[in-house]
Amino acid sequence: MIQTRELTKRFKDVRAVDGLDLTVARGELVALLGPNGAGKSTTLRMLTTLIPPTSGSATVAGFDVVRQQREVRLRIGYIGQGNGAGHSQRGRDELISQGRAYGMGVRAARARAGELIDSLGLGEVADRTVSTLSGGQRRRLDIAMGLIHAPELLFLDEPSTGLDPQNRANLQEHIVRLRAEHGTTIVLTTHYLDEADSMAERVVVIDHGRIVADDTPRRLKAVHVGDRVILGFASESAAIEAARETGGTRHGAEVRITGEDGPRIAARSAVLGPISIEVVRPTLDDVFLTLTGTSLREGGAAELVEARS
Repeated sequence: MIQTRELTKRFKDVRAVDGLDLTVARGELVALLGPNGAGKSTTLRMLTTLIPPTSGSATVAGFDVVRQQREVRLRIGYIGQGNGAGHSQRGRDELISQGRAYGMGVRAARARAGELIDSLGLGEVADRTVSTLSGGQRRRLDIAMGLIHAPELLFLDEPSTGLDPQNRANLQEHIVRLRAEHGTTIVLTTHYLDEADSMAERVVVIDHGRIVADDTPRRLKAVHVGDRVILGFASESAAIEAARETGGTRHGAEVRITGEDGPRIAARSAVLGPISIEVVRPTLDDVFLTLTGTSLREGGAAELVEARS
């Protein structure tokens, strides 16, 4: 569904995307992670034909993003970080207008709008003006606008930003259901680690415009971080002996051991007689910290690239 080769975007002397090689298969749900300025949104804008690449190539749904822009746009939906609907318009009217812009007849656009309103839980608010909707309702309306023409591929740029936890959970449920029911290929960027961990079957970590990791969330955590087992001992001398036996690191009367299978490590270490055993599972933030030296929750100070894009 997506194929890029050495995809590059420069803004003056800043290389926002630097030789990106990315392949996304039909039906996948892929999350792009990275701090502000990493090149995530710039990548999406090139793949959706909003900005041209400086060099390299990309095909989306089998069409070149530079030479065949119209064909690409007919096959994708794109939900950016801002609200796409006009604030003074009614939600249902916006959906129908969006369908008409994609060449749908009035009757077909109206029927499709009704389907999406029902499936996204907008029935009670669809005929209100957009300015009166809550943040979660507007975001679901954005999703509906991106889906009105039944695209093969849906791009979501920070879909949950600004939503409260309940609306975030509801939106995640809708996205997963769209893929399960319609086979839609979904590529999303996010700063919410739980969102990527629970929804995506692949996580692509981008830093300074390059892919630094690409795997399932489980494999990324196992390979790049691993479980951490914390053994507590009654004395520092017992901890010193345990550290020598296990190769772990001692912190006072504690010994910390890292490995891919925490429960197995804990079971083996029990013979050393600890008074407490704790298995700490890694997070995607731990992965990002290991790969880039910064926390994904902290974002990044370098916002220049995204601002210029």
